[in-house]
Amino acid sequence: MSFRPRTSRQRYRQYRIDLKAHETEGSMRTAAAHVKTKGPHGQRSFLQLFAAFYGFLRGSRAIIGFSLLTVMVATALKLIPPAATGFVLDYILGSKQIPAGVVERFGLPTERPTLLTLTAVVLVAVAAVAIAVGMTGRYLNTLTTKRVQSRVRKRVFEHAVRLPLHRIYQLKSGGVASILREDAGGVGELLFSMLYNPWRAVIQLLGTLAILAVIDWRLLVGSLLVIPIIYYTHRSWIGRIRPLWRDIRASRQYMDGHATEAFGGMRVVRSFGRQRAETGRFIRNNHLMIRQELLAWWASRTIEVGWAVLIPAASAALLWYGGRRVLEGAITTGDLVMFLFYLAMLLEPLATLASSATSFQNSLAGLDRVLDLLDEPQEFEGTGGADAPRSTGVGAAIAIRGLSFAYPGADTCVLEDIDLEIPAGRMVAFVGSSGAGKTTLCNLIARFYDPTEGVITFDGVDLRTIDVERYRRLLGVVEQDIFLFDGTVGENIAYGRRGATPEEIRGAAEQAHAAEFIDRLDRGYDTIIGERGVRLSGGQRQRLAIARALLADPCILILDEATSNLDTESERLIQVSLETLMRDRTSFVIAHRLSTIAHADLIVVLEHGRIVEKGTHAQLMDRSGRYRNMVQMQLMPTSTDANGGMLLPREPTESRA
Repeated sequence: MSFRPRTSRQRYRQYRIDLKAHETEGSMRTAAAHVKTKGPHGQRSFLQLFAAFYGFLRGSRAIIGFSLLTVMVATALKLIPPAATGFVLDYILGSKQIPAGVVERFGLPTERPTLLTLTAVVLVAVAAVAIAVGMTGRYLNTLTTKRVQSRVRKRVFEHAVRLPLHRIYQLKSGGVASILREDAGGVGELLFSMLYNPWRAVIQLLGTLAILAVIDWRLLVGSLLVIPIIYYTHRSWIGRIRPLWRDIRASRQYMDGHATEAFGGMRVVRSFGRQRAETGRFIRNNHLMIRQELLAWWASRTIEVGWAVLIPAASAALLWYGGRRVLEGAITTGDLVMFLFYLAMLLEPLATLASSATSFQNSLAGLDRVLDLLDEPQEFEGTGGADAPRSTGVGAAIAIRGLSFAYPGADTCVLEDIDLEIPAGRMVAFVGSSGAGKTTLCNLIARFYDPTEGVITFDGVDLRTIDVERYRRLLGVVEQDIFLFDGTVGENIAYGRRGATPEEIRGAAEQAHAAEFIDRLDRGYDTIIGERGVRLSGGQRQRLAIARALLADPCILILDEATSNLDTESERLIQVSLETLMRDRTSFVIAHRLSTIAHADLIVVLEHGRIVEKGTHAQLMDRSGRYRNMVQMQLMPTSTDANGGMLLPREPTESRA
């Protein structure tokens, strides 16, 4: 087996093969398997995307309607100057006379210099009004774009944080940030590319066609021949660009996820001297994305080159035909000049739409990916939403009956036939060798997952019938791998309770014996601790996590090696606080130091996902079972930790999924 990574060129060749295979099969799916992303749908039709986008506009449709009205007025006003140019050439500079009835009806001056001045003034006034109305519409549309972006990002974030844990791990933090920033942000840009600009083009197109029909219907027919070419171009070619941009966005998401992962694990990267390897991996991903972008660039330029040739050729043909009509006396020079102006106005929006097709398809690809994420089922979707039986910090009875569990997508159960009855306010310790399933069982009690078989009850109520967010407000969890946010010390402690006062925060820190080191920090509780608390030691981070749990005043407490990073003196101090915290609360403890679990009301020994023993410390020591063997083995001098604490076998990190 070779672990040598493929080059970006090899991956790109495979990508082109996959892309060609999908096109040959007539599939609308993308060929982004190389980026390990997942979506429940293939590419949606334009009507499906438009319907979804229209749904995002709820609450802003009146403003959008008014902005489109301003666009219509501004565009109509811009149709006046070319007509004025033809009027000046024929009636002021030329030999044609304005009908007397028109002069009298509108009070027009008869002197040509005065009439020329009046025409110029009117044109300036019309231009000023068109600019003012147009800017108003653009501002309203831009404002609505930002509101839609904010609304979509909020909805995506709210949905993403409620996805199942295994799916969140697949997305990675950098990948989620890419979807929020790029894809959700691009949805708002569709307001211009899908509504504002097309509406302006339609108004300009219809107005121009109407005027051209008045000038010479034969010239109008020649102009209309361009429209089928536009439709064919979009249907046969532009539609192919969206899958390319969808793949590019997927590549960017994967690259962002890798970069975030590499910097988050920088200690490991440097410990193994893998900086160059991680840089090479990032560069290979970047080179692949660049190749994809160049492929999309060439696809887009093909359209632009075609239009760059078509528009001058059409203009030259119509100019030749119009010139012949002038020479024949069928139309005037002013009519021809006016027609050429309107011809340019006819082709301008069409060319703009064609040239902006790339960004339009890019934004549609972003909307497609946003809808993929929003279509994914949320955590425990469709389960009960009842309130928890209680909301206070007193203990609750937990019962586990006939429980078996396999992680999503796995065939093998990691827990089987678990039966436990834990009365309210008792402390339960889980012990066992590495991979026995201790952390997994705690994850099920915290309802990060639901059992594959069996049931867990809270005061006699099935957890699956309780609203998961309300239930978790009753939990306090302290893990060995402490996660702290990039904020102040006080903010991290206060995360355990909404609206906590400074006095309550300090009280929790004192109970966790964290106040002593916090007071020594430069700014005390206002000290910024960096991402994941990087500016603190492992023991300091653990004490902050315990303070956070103390402040939460939980009903159920889960301690997963909560004192593993503490020295002996700090551990003894915190044990007193933990005993106070656990009093009258149902507690589940995973620990490898005998001093932590010896006083538990119930010790449960797990082996290969099954309960092999349970009882108090004294009861289990009276038996010649697995627990007694583990304790005797740990009494050996080589089995003590650096601080002299007695250890039991640890569970590997990968079992803490």
